[in-house]
Amino acid sequence: MADKKKKEKKKQDEGSVKAGAAQVAPLTTDPDLLARKKADKKRLHRRRSIKDWAMFTGYLTPSLVGVLIFFFLPLLMILKISFQRSSTNAEFVGFTNYERVLTNDAFKEAAKNTMIFAGIAVPLAVILALVMAILLNSGLPGQSKFRSILLNPMMVPVASVVLIWQVFFSYNGVMNGWLYEFFELDKIDWLKSDYAMVVILALFLWKNLGYNMVLFLAALNSIDEEILESAMMDGANSVVRFFRIKMYFLAPTLFFVAIMSLINSFKIFREVYLLTGDYPRHNLYMLQHFMNNSFTNLDYSKLSAGAMVMCVVMIAIVGLLFFLEAKFDSDVEG
Repeated sequence: MADKKKKEKKKQDEGSVKAGAAQVAPLTTDPDLLARKKADKKRLHRRRSIKDWAMFTGYLTPSLVGVLIFFFLPLLMILKISFQRSSTNAEFVGFTNYERVLTNDAFKEAAKNTMIFAGIAVPLAVILALVMAILLNSGLPGQSKFRSILLNPMMVPVASVVLIWQVFFSYNGVMNGWLYEFFELDKIDWLKSDYAMVVILALFLWKNLGYNMVLFLAALNSIDEEILESAMMDGANSVVRFFRIKMYFLAPTLFFVAIMSLINSFKIFREVYLLTGDYPRHNLYMLQHFMNNSFTNLDYSKLSAGAMVMCVVMIAIVGLLFFLEAKFDSDVEG
């Protein structure tokens, strides 16, 4: 009797399911209804896209307008002047101004000094900052104090930095006093000697190492410890873990630090100018000195041509860094 009731109940359930399916089926397969639903979805998606585009445009437009007015428009004006006789004479002279710049001894000396300084300063700023970040990340005692000491130069104004360097490296400065007291060496006018670039290099590193170190510390702390522990359990030593794992996660930060250090190496003109004036010793004569002196002499056509040459060189260097980063990522992933 119980089995008979169960069978009847099962038949009733199956019948109700079939009836429900029969009622729903015509609704889900109705072509007009499906078309309306599809149209509603498209309309909703379009509204959301328009809303997102409007929000994106609203946030981006002020910055875009500012960049166009204050960066791209002056760049186009400089490009135009570089092909003119002068800023007030619109006569087209072709590449004459570029020839004047590239054959100018002062420009060649400035370009050579700037490239030498950047070629030494940028790798040192990256490598030393990375080494210090690794040491601090390894549990060194007094990390916070050491980090504060390295970050303090970022808060010091340029004028104060110049004053400190003048106190240390002038002819009657602290450095010469120490050298004479401990080693009985003769006085050196550091900023007018062959050591001038070393002095400026020390200033550059003192100003920039703290910022680079903090960036590397943030990147190191973001690496998942489980990955490093798994590699350690698989037998990877510290060197393998650093180059195979940590360097992969550090690559974007490494690239950013290199770009920022390169930009800052071109901005060292401020300190050099305040320390040595318009015409420093030949090994400290930078591209910005050439630009500043051309501006003072109102030779805007030559100045514009030199600026465009610098722009092209910077684009080439940054493009090379982008290429190396992409190649490194592809090698690691491969």
